[in-house]
Amino acid sequence: MKVINIVGARPNFMKMAPIIEAMNRHPEHFDQILVHTGQHYDERMSKAFFEDLAMPRPDIDLEVGSGTHAEQTARIMVAFEKVCLEKRPDLVIVVGDVNSTMACTITAKKLGIKVAHVEAGLRSRDMNMPEEINRLCTDVLCDYLFTTDRLADENLAKEGVAKDKIYFVGNVMIDTLIKHRAMAEKLTLRPKLGLEKRAYATMTLHRPSNVDHRNILKGIFEALHEISRDLPIVFPIHPRTRKMADETGLGHFFSSGVPVKGLWVTEPLGYLEFLHLNMNARMIFTDSGGLQEESTVLGIPCITLRQNTERPITCTEGTNELVGNDKEQILEAAGLILRNGSPKGRTPEKWDGKAAERIVRVLIDRMVDHNG
Repeated sequence: MKVINIVGARPNFMKMAPIIEAMNRHPEHFDQILVHTGQHYDERMSKAFFEDLAMPRPDIDLEVGSGTHAEQTARIMVAFEKVCLEKRPDLVIVVGDVNSTMACTITAKKLGIKVAHVEAGLRSRDMNMPEEINRLCTDVLCDYLFTTDRLADENLAKEGVAKDKIYFVGNVMIDTLIKHRAMAEKLTLRPKLGLEKRAYATMTLHRPSNVDHRNILKGIFEALHEISRDLPIVFPIHPRTRKMADETGLGHFFSSGVPVKGLWVTEPLGYLEFLHLNMNARMIFTDSGGLQEESTVLGIPCITLRQNTERPITCTEGTNELVGNDKEQILEAAGLILRNGSPKGRTPEKWDGKAAERIVRVLIDRMVDHNG
């Protein structure tokens, strides 16, 4: 089976790495091509991912760059169609919910190529999120829908997806975490920064709903500044967040340099470095999806600055709490953890480090069935 694997943005690397590794264990069945759409690209960060995750360099880089959602999606489709016509794959594998996921799915299906979606069935029910539109469009087209939990299976069934297309395999993001956990633990970044175990928080913030509105961003920064009087917060800042803070006159809320008690801003960190900090943190503040999952497996309280989540199992079974982006709600949630300790959670079913192997086994079995 000739397979094209698609990565487009940073989280895609963590999800695709274990799939590539699992297919490499079955070379008699798979001929792999790795395509990087270039949707998000930072040479320093990409280099760190290739080294940290031991991923091969992409065979093809479409170099589409940034732009509006329409511009980016269109450029990906035009460029990827040429790749499909030249390489003629039997299967395209897409992960996650970025523009590359949807664009490559549409392109492949219009050429009659089968598509597998890893992390299918996740739903926030928030159509203001571009990712939700990408998820819905991708799932309705795909031939293989690999889900992370039973709730995702239910979502797909309610949307009329045929049962024989849905495979509950677990979470490939957790495959990557489990594989690299011991390696991350050995890093010395935390002591170098003068941070004691369970005596600091980590933070990510990048969603437009949080950073594109000055009053909302100001309230979040005010809350974090207040919390940081009791608990230092390490904040690897996203380029979009830094840009918006500077443009709206909020840059004074943070400073870079020697870590002190307070909101300490760093450049984006590599996967292993950030995992190292997260696994030793008292709590995590985020508006991303992946950290909600990682914190659940690590057993670290996660305060998610969103009104909804496409990963509700991290709230019902894990350590995640949705608080929105209101200053007082953020302060209240953090205060409860500081006073009462960590909420108890459990690791969801099949988040055991073996999701990628299950995916590959499904593909091999279907290949055998097809070939008779």
